[in-house]
Formats: sequence, C-alpha cells, structure tokens
Amino acid sequence: MPHTILIATQNLGKIAEMRRMLRILTSDLGVNLVGLDALPKIEPPEENGTTFIENATIKARYYADATQMIAIADDSGLVVDALRGAPGVLSARYGGHGLDDAGRTALLLHNMHDIPDSERDARFVCAVCVAGNSAETLTAEGTVEGNITRAPRGNNGFGYDPVFVPVGETRTTAELTEHEKDSISHRGRAIRALIPDLYEMLR
Repeated sequence: MPHTILIATQNLGKIAEMRRMLRILTSDLGVNLVGLDALPKIEPPEENGTTFIENATIKARYYADATQMIAIADDSGLVVDALRGAPGVLSARYGGHGLDDAGRTALLLHNMHDIPDSERDARFVCAVCVAGNSAETLTAEGTVEGNITRAPRGNNGFGYDPVFVPVGETRTTAELTEHEKDSISHRGRAIRALIPDLYEMLR
C-alpha cells in the first residue's frame, strides 16, 4: 500500500517547493504527498528550539503524532553575519507576528541600512526532519551562501528571496526560475541529502 507523507507546513510556498522536490518519491514509490492545507486546521506546536534542527524535529514529531502520518517538516531562515546571525531561527517571526513577508523584508533592509556592500554576507539555512509513527526520525541540513541587496527584486519566491543573491549569481532568489532555485536552494540541498534515507524508511 502506498505511503502518505504529510508536508507539515502552513506556508503554501514551502508546500509547493517540497512537492516539486519530493516528486521522485511519487513516481518511484507511489507516495501520496499531502499538505497541511488539505487537512482540518491543526493548531501549530510551539517552536521553542534554539536551532533549525531542533525546530524541524519538534514540528515533524508533533504533526506525525497528531495525524498518524509520516510527516516531513522544515525549519529554515536567513542568517546575516552583520546582524550577529539574525533573523536566524526567528526569521518567520522577525519583527513580531504582525508583519508579513514584505514587512519582515523591509525591516531587515532598514536594520542593514548602514551596512556597506562588502559586509552584507548572509546564508539561507534549512533543516529538514521526517518523523514516522515510531520514534524514528531522519534529519538533514542544507545551506546556500549569498549576500543581501539594498532593495527587493523579483516576484518568483517568498520570504526573504527578493533580497538574497546566491554566491555566483547576479539575480536574487526571487528572480530565478523554480528549477534554478530548487537546484541551489538550502531546502533543495537538505531534501536531496535526506532522500536516500527516506527511501530506506519507506521500503
């Protein structure tokens, strides 16, 4: 009987990305991918970890227990050297819960206004965790280095994508195609690292 994997996020952009990245499981193993958007509302867990791996594990385990499905969750964010690692694990809550993606991005640029171009180094970090019905969990992490622009550019991404230029690129992540972004992104790297162990779990 084919497995069902829950993509355990409320972020529709992440659900779309993870569906693309996990589609090999659908074609090879007949895995059914379901997002949280397709289920009755489940109150989210408290993300009180101090690292991306801790928060990804909290979410995957919580949703696996709540739904009795295999759950895959990620915790990801932007780490800016000049801001001593901020926004970091608080990337999705940077500036408080009242801000949307555009508001958080505007706040980031405001806080970096006086940072010279030569010191705007940053990286996207993503930790991914898969939790099954047992205590077993799988984890992997991916990063992509880059720098922060002075103004948003592009409409293809979400979060901080419009102000992040990966190393080796002149375009922001939000100016890349889906395929280009998936091939270099922190989330893509983390999921590709996880795939071999995930195959073993599902077989």
